Amino acid sequence: MSIYEKAYAKINLLLAVTGKRDDGYHQLETVYQSLALHDTLTFTKIKENNIILSCDHSGLPAAQDNLVWRAAERLKLLYEVKQGVHIRLEKRIPLAAGLAGGSSDAAATLRGLVRLWQLPWEEDVIFELAARLGSDVPFCLRGGTALGTGRGEIITELPNCPPFYVVLANPGFYVSTASVYAALQPDDFSGAYDLPGMLSALKAKNHRQIISHLTNMLEPAVFRIHPAVKTLKAKMNASGSALLCGSGPTVFALFNSRAEAEKLAQLLLHERYKVWLTDTCQPHTGGGLPHD
Repeated sequence: MSIYEKAYAKINLLLAVTGKRDDGYHQLETVYQSLALHDTLTFTKIKENNIILSCDHSGLPAAQDNLVWRAAERLKLLYEVKQGVHIRLEKRIPLAAGLAGGSSDAAATLRGLVRLWQLPWEEDVIFELAARLGSDVPFCLRGGTALGTGRGEIITELPNCPPFYVVLANPGFYVSTASVYAALQPDDFSGAYDLPGMLSALKAKNHRQIISHLTNMLEPAVFRIHPAVKTLKAKMNASGSALLCGSGPTVFALFNSRAEAEKLAQLLLHERYKVWLTDTCQPHTGGGLPHD
């Protein structure tokens, strides 16, 4: 018997850093949005009482160093499960790119193993476990459009974002999230941002207003460390819809028109960037743009 789960990438339509916490983390207000781009995980029961993880991407850490393995181990210990599992991970979300690929894989692991092992879905317990695995994991458990507060782990559902075509471009190197937060300076998160404006734009399904409220306060730190990311954003920003994905280095741009999105994607491919053309989605409702 095998169970399948999709692990969806995410972008942050708004990411505001409001201060540093006593525990060393930064206080955030962020608007998460799921993308159709996803990894696929397959969970299969095995006779041995252990966790086996295999992946089609050689760049991922193995076993205990992988967030998927840790999610499975913690769930297994929490519910005293005596059944083993083989987890097969097919990667499509780029690594260390600001798209929450690892967090989404961990969330899909929790969802998949609850089904495979026929565990009770105790929402408070599962979400607490998710938050201990990583700040983005609770959002990735459900996906869609949501507000994240605290360090991003406190999730409030929002009205679904209207569909956008999304161009993702990556300069071809990794960025450490910890290094970005360590490089933040007080001036980086002292600027104005308009969360109420973004929430109103989402409620009204107003594409133009959503684009006008795009914000990521991590951009100055990332641009200082990696000027190539600033250059990439400038190339993508003709429509004013480009923004850094999380802590980067991927940059996204939003479009109403598939033709315009494809035009930008082709331009960036010609300049030898890594490029993906996808769209926003609502995993829990199936909502999104039609695909050919």
